[in-house]
Amino acid sequence: MSTTTSPELSPARTAVSGARRLFDSGATRPPAARVGQLRALRAMLTENEPAFEAALWSDLHKSGGEAQLTEIGVTLAEINHTLRHLRRWARPRRGPVPASLRPARARLVSEPLGVVLVIAPWNYPVQLLLDPLAGVLAAGNTAVLKPSELAPATSALVARLVPRYFPDGAVRVVEGGVPETTELLAQRFDHIVFTGSGTVGRVVMRAAAEHLTPVTLELGGKSPVWFDDDARLRQAARRIAWAKFTNAGQTCVAPDYVMTTPDRVPALVDALKDAVADLWGADPRTGRDYGRIVNERQFDRLVGLLEGTDVVVGGDHDRAERYIAPTVVLVPSGGERPAVGPDAAHPVLREEIFGPVLPVVAVESAEEAVRVVNGWDKPLALYVFSSSARTRRLFEQHTSSGAVAHGAGLVHVAATGLPFGGVGASGMGAYHGVHSWRAFSHLKPVLRKPLAPDTLRLVQPPFTGLGLRLVKRLMRYG
Repeated sequence: MSTTTSPELSPARTAVSGARRLFDSGATRPPAARVGQLRALRAMLTENEPAFEAALWSDLHKSGGEAQLTEIGVTLAEINHTLRHLRRWARPRRGPVPASLRPARARLVSEPLGVVLVIAPWNYPVQLLLDPLAGVLAAGNTAVLKPSELAPATSALVARLVPRYFPDGAVRVVEGGVPETTELLAQRFDHIVFTGSGTVGRVVMRAAAEHLTPVTLELGGKSPVWFDDDARLRQAARRIAWAKFTNAGQTCVAPDYVMTTPDRVPALVDALKDAVADLWGADPRTGRDYGRIVNERQFDRLVGLLEGTDVVVGGDHDRAERYIAPTVVLVPSGGERPAVGPDAAHPVLREEIFGPVLPVVAVESAEEAVRVVNGWDKPLALYVFSSSARTRRLFEQHTSSGAVAHGAGLVHVAATGLPFGGVGASGMGAYHGVHSWRAFSHLKPVLRKPLAPDTLRLVQPPFTGLGLRLVKRLMRYG
């Protein structure tokens, strides 16, 4: 008599099957369990803040201040906001019932989806991994986390801490690169959250389609800026520079290019130069507040984008340190070619830059800027610096983007009550606050119609002349 042993499951399959068993047990569904998981997530962050700061410094040269502002603090704000409002969000609500179905009552009951996969990028490896996780747990799901292998220190820290703070296995971590991600995507999930490039987003969506799994995709793009606020030039330039060069420009909602009229270009360039020096010093390389490029491949790509441009601010770079100074460039006109997009005259205007290089593009008017924006993919964010209410309305009403912010960049992402998401090529779906809870829950209608009085008998065959007239009247005025 021979015996056989089953082959050892891969880490991906083990994580998914374990998360599925726990979800199927119902342990994550009660409100108290959800609150407990959120508190565990909060404790994981607050009790290990120095370790998270150290990991972010190792991976991206993020200072403690930047780590708190853009990673740890914004995630804690999301968790605290969710804890304050969760019981109200999850409370069953009365649903409308048309006259044709009365007497009847309906309510809307939220239920968790199941097992959710969160695939995070390297540029904000804490925020973009744990912020959506807050919504996943609030909705009563279990989660499998895939940190980015390009942020190895943060990935290792999360993998070490998660089993300690989630000993029941409600949250599991799978580390690794493309093979591990591919193995994960072959499994059945109930929702997938992915933040990254459009190229990889298409891969995720194709894999999700095999299981008819819904997805939330945050994909970025070329987020434009319009500037014409001459009276507040210095303040606007400082906010543009801060939004662009935070995290060395490696932000999906960072300003990708600035449009203004030709006569405003010299003054705006001077103001941006002063803003960079004010924020990061005359030599940002020597300070602790300016980041580095994630790896040599990205460094080489970004330096290549400088070729053929007129560098008017910055431009210094050092491959050994993966350092590229905050850089502003002017790009020669392409004549009849589009200003921005795949057919633009220069590569810096054909693709998302995702680094500390900011082109200033001269256009004749705000109306021309609108045509530039509408000439290519819908961006993840659009920023307008204008004292004119008419101009602000112009961009709001005649362009489409994931979000519009007036007078500032990046800050809308920190508004926990607002949905964060893209449209078209910049993504689909949204999360943050109540929008996270909605994204990771199913709002199930529950309808009860008494057997007596039997009003349905009036609309059942055989249809008499009176019955047919009654059906027409009832069904057309719900």
